[in-house]
Amino acid sequence: HVQLVESGGGSVQAGGSLTLSCAASGYAVGRYCMSWFRQAPGKEREGVASIDNRGSTDYANFVKGRFTISQDNAKNTLYLQMNSLEPEDTAMYSCAASTWMEYCSGLYRPHEYTYWGQGTQVTVS
Repeated sequence: HVQLVESGGGSVQAGGSLTLSCAASGYAVGRYCMSWFRQAPGKEREGVASIDNRGSTDYANFVKGRFTISQDNAKNTLYLQMNSLEPEDTAMYSCAASTWMEYCSGLYRPHEYTYWGQGTQVTVS
């Protein structure tokens, strides 16, 4: 039984930082592509960042230079370090895990991912 459990969300002022975690059970972090997505109220879900089994990373243009995705295979956890947060970053953030894509496509197509977490809310004011 695979579970992805996000944590670390919360409320922060603009310019602040948060680190999100996605703890996996029943799934090996680092074996396949994993990504962070976000969805704001009234908006479509969008890809934020991804990391593959080589540790190669990809970022959406709107977070480049501010967010950093990483993974700790020993802890079986995916992270998203978010700095210089802006009100536009307010959204529900979810992690997603592929079971076949070793290298991330950079396209953040939902069908590329088999497992999804429930999400953690980030609010920036």
